Amino acid sequence: MSVLAPNPHILYREIYAKDHQQQSWYGGNCLLLLKSYGCGFDCIKDESKKIAKRNVRSHAFWPDLSRPTTVEMEPIEDCDQLDQILVKAQELSQPIVIDWMASWCRKCIYLKPKLEKLAAEYDTKMKFYCIDVNKVPQTLVKRGNISKMPTIQLWKDGEMKAEVIGGHKAWLVLEEVREMIQKFV
Repeated sequence: MSVLAPNPHILYREIYAKDHQQQSWYGGNCLLLLKSYGCGFDCIKDESKKIAKRNVRSHAFWPDLSRPTTVEMEPIEDCDQLDQILVKAQELSQPIVIDWMASWCRKCIYLKPKLEKLAAEYDTKMKFYCIDVNKVPQTLVKRGNISKMPTIQLWKDGEMKAEVIGGHKAWLVLEEVREMIQKFV
């Protein structure tokens, strides 16, 4: 039996056995075919077993287009721009997250797109910014009290409230950043 769909958003299929009257997955050989114009399932019945006729239903899920999947972090270039951002955030009573990074740092480069996805989750509640420490004046780096990279800081009411120094695995850093955000949002 084959099911083909012109849509690549099919995430799963449900197969119901008429004799069991419950949801079950086909236990035989199943091959997933992905093509540029869609996707489909090609299931081969196991000849050694007698399998009752089954009904197949496939569901399509559409992404929520009202919310972005990533939000690009706005770069901060100098102390004056940071002051303006902090004043605006204080007026809106929103915290901000600043990613202190370097263009030569592998962990920073790897972490940035993951933080941009996280920024999309908190799009209406807070803003995310990034600072490349090699492209800004050292007075700005000293103001942030940065010694290691990547460093992710949460600022609220014009001052730094919490920070995560991300020298370990990206998923651990993201979990720590989530916990830090949950404390202040």
